[in-house]
Amino acid sequence: MSRWDADVAVVGLGAWGAAALWHLAGRGVDVIGFERHRSGHALGSSFGGSRMVRVTCLEHPGLVPLARRSFELWRRLEEESGEELFLPGGGLLIGPEQGLVVGGTLRAAAVHGIDVRVLGGAELRERFPQHIGVPDHHLAVWEPSAGLVRPEAAIRAAAALAAKAGARVFTDSRVTAFEPVAGGVQVRTAEGAYRVRRVVITVGSWLPSLVEGLPLETLRMPLTWFRPADDDGTFDLTRFPVFMRETDEGPVLWGNGREGGHEVKLGLEGYGPGARPIDPDDDADRCVRTEDWADVATMLCGRVQGLADVPDRVAVSFFSRTPDGQFAVGALDDEARFVVGGGCNAHGFKHASGLGEALADLVTGRAPRIPLDFLAPGRFGARTSPTTTALTAREGMR
Repeated sequence: MSRWDADVAVVGLGAWGAAALWHLAGRGVDVIGFERHRSGHALGSSFGGSRMVRVTCLEHPGLVPLARRSFELWRRLEEESGEELFLPGGGLLIGPEQGLVVGGTLRAAAVHGIDVRVLGGAELRERFPQHIGVPDHHLAVWEPSAGLVRPEAAIRAAAALAAKAGARVFTDSRVTAFEPVAGGVQVRTAEGAYRVRRVVITVGSWLPSLVEGLPLETLRMPLTWFRPADDDGTFDLTRFPVFMRETDEGPVLWGNGREGGHEVKLGLEGYGPGARPIDPDDDADRCVRTEDWADVATMLCGRVQGLADVPDRVAVSFFSRTPDGQFAVGALDDEARFVVGGGCNAHGFKHASGLGEALADLVTGRAPRIPLDFLAPGRFGARTSPTTTALTAREGMR
């Protein structure tokens, strides 16, 4: 019998981990996956019925090629699974011409040749009358390629395809520690230990519990859904597409219209006053408070017309953040026995399918199809090695 239980283990099967498992299994790699909760659960970052996807990544110029590749892979996942995952409809980026949203969008479009269109105030008001109070000095950029992806369905589809291709998937299975052994890694779980050659660690908000040496913090991000005052289709996704709207005061409101009869989903970039460092295992941090929705409701006044004054429902999402706002993706040791994917910074889901491919490349010794050196964990100056406690769980995932 082999001394190895698998060639690769993927720990954490959220959006990034499930995608990595899908790519690895599809290549014929002997892979096992561990998820502490159920597939597509609502306790981390990737839930809520929809996630915005767009190509004009204003967060970093290196993300545009990754976004383009991710779009291709979302389509492949949709085709292979037979599930409707991508909802087209275009995207609207509104704000000051030199601001973060419009300025960053136009720069990304110019550098990478992305098809966008600048709308004047009159055209914006005609096409999207729900947006009111846009100052004369603001612009709107229309990105026709933008849309939504269904996060829970995408995660379950990727995990199911991986299992169909031969991956062994363990849900409700808590990983408590990693132990470097000769030629590989021992993955300890509450149920037993598994020996593998390499590990992909994609545990999202729980990453600080399993990997030391990375400057990560876990924050809570409130999500709100508002019901339209009239059920006349005005806020259907085709008429009220995904958007980001920057104000002169700084806050950015984002959201999207209804899909499948649901309410209008809205939130604040920067996450609002309800965002604060938390312990993802403290249930008290999942409790909804007035501060989680009050600022969003206030911002709607004079900016979006036709919605109720208070949200119909509110939920709390968790995510991990890095100091520079970019992901941490790469090997933690020279042999790539430990490959990490984390620090989604609340804009990582759109890239999940492409990052899953890149993580599969890294853990099998390939150069990623899309250059991701700017995301390397070593950029923070923290030294991580299989011989240090950086790769041992302090308290596991509790």
